[in-house]
Amino acid sequence: MLEIRLPVAADHPALADLFIEMQAHYQVPCPSRDDLTQTFARLPSGAEMLIACDAKECLGFAAFGTIFPGPGIRSGFFLKELFVTKPARGKGIGRALIEAVAALAVARGHQRVDWTADRNNQQLVDFYRGIGAVVQEEKVFFRLSGEALRNRAK
Repeated sequence: MLEIRLPVAADHPALADLFIEMQAHYQVPCPSRDDLTQTFARLPSGAEMLIACDAKECLGFAAFGTIFPGPGIRSGFFLKELFVTKPARGKGIGRALIEAVAALAVARGHQRVDWTADRNNQQLVDFYRGIGAVVQEEKVFFRLSGEALRNRAK
């Protein structure tokens, strides 16, 4: 049976394994397992995760944080990452994680959940549309990082 819940310290090693698999999936470097478990122990204020586990292992996670303001000067969640381990994909775990994030948002009085997606991954876009998400065509995603970030931090 699938359980979706907030992680506890005992989950950090399994969560580290999920993050290592996620970074390999995206073909980007990943901190060590020990660095990851230490990071999970001291998440920044407002950063949260839900994990999806069965009786044997953790199969996925959703990482999100509270954002403000939004339409009507109301708060919401920004879903930063949704990841399901490769052998568990297609079994409804991603959908269950999004539903759990949505339920938590509603319970906390938030108005919405926002996220970004790779526009070239049609299967992913179709999945999100299939759960009722609406593409925000008028929005453009920006990032300030690396040297550009340091140059603006004057």
